[in-house]
Amino acid sequence: MQKILCANNISKSYGEKEVLKDINLTLDEGELVCLLGVSGVGKTTLFNILSGLMKPDSGKVLLKGEDITGVSGHISYMLQKDLLLPHKIVLDNAALPLVISGMSKKEARDKAASYFERFGLLGTEKKYPVQLSGGMRQRVALLRTYLCGNSVALLDEPFSALDTLTRSSVHEWYLKVMEEIKLSTIFITHDIDEAILISDRICILKGQPAGITDEIVIDEPKPRGQDFVLSDKFLEYKRRIKLML
Repeated sequence: MQKILCANNISKSYGEKEVLKDINLTLDEGELVCLLGVSGVGKTTLFNILSGLMKPDSGKVLLKGEDITGVSGHISYMLQKDLLLPHKIVLDNAALPLVISGMSKKEARDKAASYFERFGLLGTEKKYPVQLSGGMRQRVALLRTYLCGNSVALLDEPFSALDTLTRSSVHEWYLKVMEEIKLSTIFITHDIDEAILISDRICILKGQPAGITDEIVIDEPKPRGQDFVLSDKFLEYKRRIKLML
C-alpha cells in the first residue's frame, strides 16, 4: 500500500518540558490507525503537529511526499466535541469549511449536499443541530471534517460521548464511508475495545517524553462484530495491549 502520511522524527517541548521525542508514524492509503496512550501523554500535541496547527521543534510531516510541516489546511482534524454551530442549519454547518476557503455559499451548499446521502444525512439539511441525535450530529461533524481536507482525517475521540449501541453502529458506518470515499484516518481513543474493533494498526504512545513504543497489527476482517468481541483472539489482543500500556 502507498504511504499517504509520514511523521519523521517529530520532537516537541513546552519550555523545558520535553513532551514528544523522535516520533515516527506512517499512515497507508485507506488505513485506520489508532493511537492509544494515557491522558496527558501528548496525543493531542502530536495531532496539532500532524494537522499543521503547531510546528515541531524538529522533524517533518509529509503528505503524499510533500513537506507540510507547520502548514494547516491539508489534513482534516475533528475534536472530541462536534462543535456544530447551533444557529446554522445542518447544511450550512457541513458547508462551513468550503465557505471559509473562499467558495461561494451556493457552491459550498451544493458540494456539501452532494455527500448527504453517502453520509446518511438525507432529510436533515434544513434542521438545526439541536434537532439531531448524538450519532447524527457526529455524522455532520465528520462530513464537515472530510470537506476540510479530503484524503486524511485526524479524529480525537469523536465517539466517546455516544452510548454503546450508537457507537457500534457509527463505527460500522464510518468504516464503510472510509472505504467509499477513500479516506485514511488516525484515531485517538482511550478505549482499548474500540481500538481493536476499528483499527488496522494500533500504535502505543508512552513515556515522558512520549514515543511510539509498540505497534500491533489487527489482522481481522472488518467490520468486526459481537462474535469477534467474544472470541479468544479479541481477548488476546486486549491482554497484549494492556501489558504494553
